[in-house]
Amino acid sequence: MKLPFPELSADEAAAMIQNGQTIGFSGFTPAGAAKAVPKAIAAKAEAEHKEGRPFKVGVVTGASTGDSCDGALARANAVLWRTPYQSNKFLREQINSGQTKFFDMHLSQLPQYVRYGFLGHFNWAVVEACKVTADGEITLSTSVGASPTFCRVADKIIIELNEHHPEALHGCHDIFEQAEIPYRREIPIYTVKDRPGSPVVKVDPSKIVGIVRTNQADECSPFTEFGEMIGKIGENVAEFIAGECKIGRIPKEFLPIQSGVGNIANALLGALGTHPDIPAFTMYSEVLQDSVVELIKSGKITFASGTSLTLSNGPMSELYANLDFFREHFVLRPQAISNNPEVIRRLGCITINTAIEADISGNINSTHIMGKNLMNGIGGSSDFTRSAFISIFACPSTAKDGKISAIVPLCSHIDHTEHSVQIIVTEQGVADLRGKDPHERSRIVIENCAHPDYRDDLMRFCNETKSGHTPGTLKDAFIFHRQFLETGSMRNIQWS
Repeated sequence: MKLPFPELSADEAAAMIQNGQTIGFSGFTPAGAAKAVPKAIAAKAEAEHKEGRPFKVGVVTGASTGDSCDGALARANAVLWRTPYQSNKFLREQINSGQTKFFDMHLSQLPQYVRYGFLGHFNWAVVEACKVTADGEITLSTSVGASPTFCRVADKIIIELNEHHPEALHGCHDIFEQAEIPYRREIPIYTVKDRPGSPVVKVDPSKIVGIVRTNQADECSPFTEFGEMIGKIGENVAEFIAGECKIGRIPKEFLPIQSGVGNIANALLGALGTHPDIPAFTMYSEVLQDSVVELIKSGKITFASGTSLTLSNGPMSELYANLDFFREHFVLRPQAISNNPEVIRRLGCITINTAIEADISGNINSTHIMGKNLMNGIGGSSDFTRSAFISIFACPSTAKDGKISAIVPLCSHIDHTEHSVQIIVTEQGVADLRGKDPHERSRIVIENCAHPDYRDDLMRFCNETKSGHTPGTLKDAFIFHRQFLETGSMRNIQWS
């Protein structure tokens, strides 16, 4: 059916965007991310710079995106400022060098910030869809993220109509937005399967200034085979959860699982799925990754709720080939709902996220290397951690061929405090911090999670305390980090 909206090339769409404007792009991970228009904006920026004219735009997305968005714009030096999360190496370099302004945000809070003007005026929403109707009903593709909010607040909307994603995705989304503050009520999600919203984003069709037709897969890379260390971490997490079931601290009906993003998280979820003492379970998470497809097929995951299908090409093709089956087992929601602390706490989610480093008090650094350089961002990990029934953080005990201990006296940057973190897991073992005072916690973390090469030095730090509620001293709180920066290794600490 002929649509009443102008059909534009990506270059024609980019020509309408001006220096200094703010754009809300679709995408939560590379899933459902705008692709053609941001690349065209990058090309425009390069042409403008070549002529000596400034051209940069504010870039806001649901989370990270693919290389065609964040990467292309960063390489063209076209990003004026960026939030709430990123994972692109080119953009990361610009942020850490001070060329691009970036501020980190909890993903559940982004839509509200946008909706109420905390981030300023939005000139454009550029969203990927698999279907749009003449009366402004948009069926999104493989993610929801913050796209409904961008479409709500932006002056104008450009739709990338991506023919790679089938129109049969219609019905796989649940677009629910809360009422205005202060008239909000509870979010009517009482099981992970509940769908209180609409399958489409509804917009004023007069705001749609054009359709850019594309045919391109999401830029989601396949996960690498995980090694023995990652496998052991997965086993430790699964054994801990199975033990909680046996003791009776997890109800016999079991509870929804949330899993973070990346190779470790994908492996951890797979370990839960193969453990014989963990029953079939549901997910209330943000990202549904490759392992979810296999676990749904096997019946180990009965239903999965998220905001994006972050699948590599093989699993995505399988899902599309069997969409009638899979549509009964998953739903995609706005990130304000998938990551909403009220729902997470009410459902009783068991949350599993990854850390860059953990300290002996139970604090977690998820975002910065050596306390200074941004890696990706906090993402939704705190949305889930602070409201979890059981909150788990997992990481290898060492990095850089053992030269870095991931268990340190004090994290060089703290994203999640000891008050929210209950369980820490490495390939060495599990530290259950519930009901433990700081001195007990420190010894449990050292004995159960730290690599043997670092246990003596960590214990020496604890034993420096002569009095006080928390072990250690300010003088040596960052002695591990200082030595690494000076010598390239945290091993064999040189105590003063």
